[in-house]
Parts: sequence; C-alpha cells; structure tokens
Amino acid sequence: MQIDADVRLAAAAGGAARYFADVAGLESTATSQLQAATVAACQEAFEHLTREFPRLEVTLTHFPDRIEVALSHQGDAKPAVGLDTIAGFAKEMSGGAGQHLFAGVDRVQYEMHGREVVTRLTKYTSAAESDT
Repeated sequence: MQIDADVRLAAAAGGAARYFADVAGLESTATSQLQAATVAACQEAFEHLTREFPRLEVTLTHFPDRIEVALSHQGDAKPAVGLDTIAGFAKEMSGGAGQHLFAGVDRVQYEMHGREVVTRLTKYTSAAESDT
C-alpha cells in the first residue's frame, strides 16, 4: 500500500500487520508489539518523505516462517527507521533495560536500491527461526 504522511494511515498499516500476525497464530502480546512497531516505523519514515516523493510504500508479506513489513521511499538516502533507532533497537534486544518499541520485531534490515530506501521489519512466526 502507498500511504501519505498521516498517522491514521500509519495506524492502518499497523492494523494490517496485526491481521497478518493473528493469521500466523502469534500470541496476543507479539501481535500487539508487531502492530506498534509497524506504526512507529511508518511515523519515523514520514520524516524522510519529501515534496518530490511524498508517499511511503508499505508491503506486508506472510511467509511460512515469518512476517515481513517493508517500508520504502524514494529520494532521501536514509533508512525509514533511523540508524540511531536501529542501534537502540539492537541494544534493547541484547538486554537493555525497559521495553523498546521495536522489541516485538526479531530483525531490522536496511537496503538501498538506487534511489529507493527500504527498511524491513521481520517477525519470525516459529520459535526455531527466531533463535537463529
């Protein structure tokens, strides 16, 4: 889906992520965390949209072992989720105090494809996959 920088549309993307998590059979807490992480990532990505490229593309994909939420935008050579946010996420996942907003996501990836910037949030749906 392509969305404008509107928190209501970020909430819609989060709702879609929640639906995917429900269908995958994730527990309620994990489902809520994926939803919150998706909304937060969209809101962070909105800051990188430009007048020339005003839309964020959000793609949700359900694989047999995981759910991926890909956020992509054109133009600005920055990830949809700032590198400082990703670094903070990694610190929290390795035992930092408190609950980080991205705690419900197992993996965050950043890719560049020409002028397209992609940030991918991955939530594994089987315990064996998330341990790797």
